[in-house]
Amino acid sequence: MHQPRRTLKALLPPLVAGLALTTLPAQSAQAASTLTNAGFEADGTGAATPSGWSEYGASGASYTEPGGRGGGHRLSHWSPTAYRAETYQYLSGLANGDYRLTAWVRSGGGQNAAWIALKNCGGAERRTDLPVSAGWIRIVVPVRVTNHQCTISVNSDANAGDWINVDDLTFAPGAPTGLPVKGADVSSLAKSEAKGGVYRTASGAKADALGVLGAAGMNYARLKVWVDPADGYNDKARVLETARRVKAQGMKLLVDFHYSDTWADPGAQKKPAAWAGHSYAQLKTDVYDHTYDVLSALEAQGTGADMVQVGNEINGGMLWDEGSTDDWPRLAGLLNSGYDAVKRADPGTPVALHLAEGGDLDGTRWWFDNAVAHGIRFDAIGLSYYGYWHGPLSAFQTTLDDAATRYGKPVFVAETAYPFRLDSEDAHENIIDTEAELVPGYPATPAGQSAWMNTVANIVEAVPNGRGLGVFYWEATWTAVEGNGWDPADPASGNGWENQALFGYDDRALPATAWFRHR
Repeated sequence: MHQPRRTLKALLPPLVAGLALTTLPAQSAQAASTLTNAGFEADGTGAATPSGWSEYGASGASYTEPGGRGGGHRLSHWSPTAYRAETYQYLSGLANGDYRLTAWVRSGGGQNAAWIALKNCGGAERRTDLPVSAGWIRIVVPVRVTNHQCTISVNSDANAGDWINVDDLTFAPGAPTGLPVKGADVSSLAKSEAKGGVYRTASGAKADALGVLGAAGMNYARLKVWVDPADGYNDKARVLETARRVKAQGMKLLVDFHYSDTWADPGAQKKPAAWAGHSYAQLKTDVYDHTYDVLSALEAQGTGADMVQVGNEINGGMLWDEGSTDDWPRLAGLLNSGYDAVKRADPGTPVALHLAEGGDLDGTRWWFDNAVAHGIRFDAIGLSYYGYWHGPLSAFQTTLDDAATRYGKPVFVAETAYPFRLDSEDAHENIIDTEAELVPGYPATPAGQSAWMNTVANIVEAVPNGRGLGVFYWEATWTAVEGNGWDPADPASGNGWENQALFGYDDRALPATAWFRHR
């Protein structure tokens, strides 16, 4: 089935939910400035209260057991009846400053909330929700200690049979974490509006979609560029128009070059019709001229790109057949031609290379190892990660972390999304439309969509050495509007994506827009 697919000048330089348990019990007299029994190994199996830790709430639901991530044991929360449990440790004598808690976690999901918090540190409580994942996931919680103390708190507000595992915690001084990029691809917006698309706030007031998303916290927009599309949208002129709106909202801009007249992705990298008969040497010139033409025009109108993708999901290369990964030297020439054009338009604009299959460690290594070996120049790495196609969250984290470390570049999620329902608003079958296609633990509901985005954002935030730049939600505004289907050459084509937009079938902004307020 055809699957249409769908960063940072100011942000790159350093790099080139639940209910809180109420009262906190009296602190332990043995409080120390370093975390005790952080791997839950001190007591062996079955300790109702792990050494160094205290409990509150349903203490029987908190215990150690075999199956640790690094050692032999882990902390678990579980009960055959509904429960609320907190396992906590109080630290005192801390030097004031920025700290970071790191923890490896798993969860079967289903809870009202499950989270790790840092509290009583002198400021507001900081927390990170646990992902629903069978594999271990590393999460971080940053905090600024201002009163020489802090409490590390593991929490469950759970239903009968719900479980979490926690292991291998660290709490140490560290720079604050967060996501510089909280973005969305809005390439379909202009055509949607032209065909009658309407967008509303969560309360139902008709509003500008970019304004609604910006008010929610979105700070970056991604716009694709096609060379000569059949419908006249997503070309240079349309990108210039939408860029003005993006910048007027105070957002930054990622420009995504497809080097095609239509969708470019791992299964299709068709040359623009105007370039079809060109030699390889001419194709390199075409890439340079097209890239510079669009970017210089953006600069001229005061809406310069803040980051640029040279190619879209180029796992198999681009501009087939000349730019296929079957011929790395020629692919390198094309990509470097695009890179040079970006730097001519503005030497400070970072260039990202973008692959799909964000959970494919071996494939990502193969591609970027070849890129480095062939002298391909880039400043950042973007990966598409759709959990229903690209493997488990644990594989995604491994791939993302490895890319950042192995190549010494900042990384970001160039595309992700999740459904808030399965039925279709138009006559076209949705790309994801059955329960069996969903990621376990993430239902196709507004809450499930929100949980997915929070999980992805938390994984990117946890990339080592601060190299996780952020996330772009793919096609947040692609609602079901007649005439704005997936095929630019067919006005009657439908939309298979409206159940994954960030606006519902009533045109109102969905709760998942709250992810833009991630720290």
